[in-house]
Amino acid sequence: MNDDKREPIKESPNGIVETKFYDFDALTLESGEALSPVRLAYETYGKLNDAKDNAILLCHALSGDAHAAGYHTGDRKPGWWEFIVGPGRAFDTDKYFVICSNVIGSCNGSTGPASINPKNGKKYGMDFPVVSIRDMVNAQAKLIDHLGIDKLFSVAGGSMGGMQVLEWAYSYPDRVKTAIPIATTFRHSAQQIAFNVLGRIAIQDDPVWNKGEYSETEAALLRPLAGLQPASGLGLARMIGHITYMSDDAMERKFGREVRNVDSSGKQIDSVFEVERFLRHQGETFVKRFDANAYIYITKALDNFNLGNNQELVKHFTGVHTKFLVISYSHDWIYPPKQSKEIVKVLKYSWANVTYCEITQDYGHDAFLIEHDEQGVLVSNFLENVRRGE
Repeated sequence: MNDDKREPIKESPNGIVETKFYDFDALTLESGEALSPVRLAYETYGKLNDAKDNAILLCHALSGDAHAAGYHTGDRKPGWWEFIVGPGRAFDTDKYFVICSNVIGSCNGSTGPASINPKNGKKYGMDFPVVSIRDMVNAQAKLIDHLGIDKLFSVAGGSMGGMQVLEWAYSYPDRVKTAIPIATTFRHSAQQIAFNVLGRIAIQDDPVWNKGEYSETEAALLRPLAGLQPASGLGLARMIGHITYMSDDAMERKFGREVRNVDSSGKQIDSVFEVERFLRHQGETFVKRFDANAYIYITKALDNFNLGNNQELVKHFTGVHTKFLVISYSHDWIYPPKQSKEIVKVLKYSWANVTYCEITQDYGHDAFLIEHDEQGVLVSNFLENVRRGE
């Protein structure tokens, strides 16, 4: 959550929202292990209608949380998809009951490595069981059951959120009327895995990490600004990740070769490029809000995600009645449009009802989190057409 506790700097039609929690006894994981007990943090926006057929589930990306829209009391920034959730917006809360839950394995209210292990009263750390995208979705399904919803009008999300959308359509096709996977893939490429590997190595090579037991180390106690964290490693992991979230064009436009602290030659050794300052800031702020072990677990879940080979997927999705809107971004080089087109090809071979749109926007992968008109219009029109039965 936001560390700045001053009052909001602008109003939101979603107002002040509170995170809720759903606790249940146990979840059998894909590995065969049982996670018990389980807590899911979630937020809701809008109202569930009497027929309970207007619910939309939003799925967050790697470092996201349940706080998709509105403000928490005292926050200066709204939720991560504020511009697209609310009255009159794409996920129109005058029409839809919007739900967003934090995934298991994370550190923002749901059960994860930073949670207390009931067996010994200490944080799980690396004793936390391996979790998968399917496990995350199965936990969400229990939440949807708890809310009394048989079928979701839509499931939507980008990046890791898009993987969850695909998993929902794969594992629960009869419970998903529409699916909106954005900037995502059926499976990671070697390059995508490689960047996550670098992030995990950065964390695990930080001496403070201590095989996941960093809250117990003396070195951690000397770094209060970062909390009990391997701050250097986690910060570096975030910086590596952030490079992949922006395109070359966006970085050039935003930073270019601008520097600070330079002499007349422009080559002073302690000069700092603006892009370096930006990356360091991203790393420093990230370690204050995210758990290092959670980063390891979630990136591993991303890398392990694989719904199957294309021939298997064609057979599996044949006969599925879910309607799909697949969106990609032209300058997304870490989840490039070719991966979204592969999703579309498989669905077309399956005779599925699928619409594909590639948005020309040069920000990069994170474009789906940046306010612009095209994504909202596409989502809004798609949902409205389905709602009207078109």
